[in-house]
Amino acid sequence: MRKAVNLNLEKSVYQEAKRLVPTGQVSSLINSLLKEHVKKLKEQELKEAYQRTAKSKEMREEDKVWEGTIEDGIEDE
Repeated sequence: MRKAVNLNLEKSVYQEAKRLVPTGQVSSLINSLLKEHVKKLKEQELKEAYQRTAKSKEMREEDKVWEGTIEDGIEDE
């Protein structure tokens, strides 16, 4: 599904894009660039969340509780 949007670009960026990007491919290019940028932002957000969790005393204590359950019910044959 597509969504139409209006963009405001610097005049020089628009002129160079118009010159270099084939007709009809500007939307695809902007979509690809924005998709990659959003992916990087989400990765950074997740990394920061992991770092906050790693620093959390409450989460370290919770991890200790779960570490004890990892091998519950597993017996050597």
